Amino acid sequence: MQSANMNVMIKAARKAGRSLVKDFREVENLQVSVKGAGDFVSRADHESERIIKEELRGARPNYGWLGEETGAEPGEDPTRRWLVDPLDGTTNFLHGLPHWAVSIALEHKGEIIAAVVFDAAKDELYTAEKGGGAWMNGQRLRVSGRRKMIESVFATGVPFGGNGPLPATLKDLARLMPITAGVRRFGTASLDMAYVAAGRFDGYWERHINAWDIAAGILLVKEAGGFVETIRGDGPVVDAGNIVCANPQVFPELAKIVRTWD
Repeated sequence: MQSANMNVMIKAARKAGRSLVKDFREVENLQVSVKGAGDFVSRADHESERIIKEELRGARPNYGWLGEETGAEPGEDPTRRWLVDPLDGTTNFLHGLPHWAVSIALEHKGEIIAAVVFDAAKDELYTAEKGGGAWMNGQRLRVSGRRKMIESVFATGVPFGGNGPLPATLKDLARLMPITAGVRRFGTASLDMAYVAAGRFDGYWERHINAWDIAAGILLVKEAGGFVETIRGDGPVVDAGNIVCANPQVFPELAKIVRTWD
């Protein structure tokens, strides 16, 4: 049984996803403006957020809001807020790479209690509610059971365009790549975390990340049996700006390595 909030979130994600898929088919015709070096925002991005906002705030007008494109808006209920990335993986989207997602999370008193990540290009819908497990298209998800780093594949984000802590990330890679089965940089944080929940990746870390990118993924990984912490290992993860997560077996070593440079 899904909660009423989850039904609203799924409806919003699917509606936004349909709009994005339509635009993705005509990606070369999109009107694109530069938002920053290497970071583009498209008409599709804004339209997706408009659709989601209309659905979520229409159903729950008293909840707060934090969206990538429209920013923060307080709600009459100060204990609840939506955290939304209407198009995670914008650069992939604009380059015709079918690896991007809609990410929606609901926070209550500082804790994520419901999450949806919709990979519309592959029609994979990831959902989780606190205490209810993590799911993909109705199939229960569990983090991987790999115990050895050399057998494990990890994901991360590498700073681009002069943004973020590139030297520390390069040091992470220099230490991790020789002792693992590989590191992937797919460019969509919400799907990186969904893949950890699904056991496709064994862990993920990133040093320069926004709340809307990881909010839904946090709950997906936790409900699939994984560990999620800040890189420093203290305080709430959502607004920390950095994250490390993995299955319980490899988490200690992954966290130890990425914490070396923090």
